[in-house]
Amino acid sequence: MTEPTVRTFDDADALVAAAADDLVAVIERAQAERGFASIVLTGGTNGNALSAALRDRVIDWSRIDVFFGDERFVAGDDPDRNVLQAEDALLAHVPIPDANVYRFPASDEFSGDGALAARVYAKRLADNASARGNAVTAGEGTVPRFDVHLLGMGGEGHINSLFPDTDAVRETEAVVVSVRDSPKPPPRRLTLTLPAVGAARRVWLLVSGAEKAEAVAAGVGGASPEDWPCAGAHGSEETVWYLDGAAASQLG
Repeated sequence: MTEPTVRTFDDADALVAAAADDLVAVIERAQAERGFASIVLTGGTNGNALSAALRDRVIDWSRIDVFFGDERFVAGDDPDRNVLQAEDALLAHVPIPDANVYRFPASDEFSGDGALAARVYAKRLADNASARGNAVTAGEGTVPRFDVHLLGMGGEGHINSLFPDTDAVRETEAVVVSVRDSPKPPPRRLTLTLPAVGAARRVWLLVSGAEKAEAVAAGVGGASPEDWPCAGAHGSEETVWYLDGAAASQLG
């Protein structure tokens, strides 16, 4: 587990721009060292803004695997799906092979069986890790050693679809779980767990707004992940909080 680094910017636009620069550098380094890069995208305002900021960057998209930290378990054409937002922001605008985009199953697959959908996505992660030769054990599963796992955060400290005081945030064995009672609509979701997040080389949290300052302080300060899920997000090599001044306002 790495100690968090805090980077503070004037506003959300500046933090997104800095994160985009840093991500391009990591992608280039990973491709030079291992031939490919592996990133986990996040949704939300800052996550989608970061995705959009990558459109015009010079990146070899043929050598990038893209995953998602969570997904709303809704129909495949539902605009709430994170993958559709990522396609609008980035993926439809760059020459990435479709086989390199690892989408969560939709609710109209597998007869709406969320538990089965979670197992299927976990299998896809394990298969990719084996094929790429960058497998790492997480809980009782195997995932790719993601180069970067990007995260947004809610005001109560949730990351991916891991909410305070829930079975999902307490999960220590499975790398992907089905959420049936999310406190934030829609109630049914699929999410990577904290063991899967912790398998990433780098975990970057993109957070802006004064309404998130308390959760930022708890997460950076090492609070209980069960109470503040963001506190459980750590990369194996690096953990960085990209914050605007308002989100950082309760840090010492």
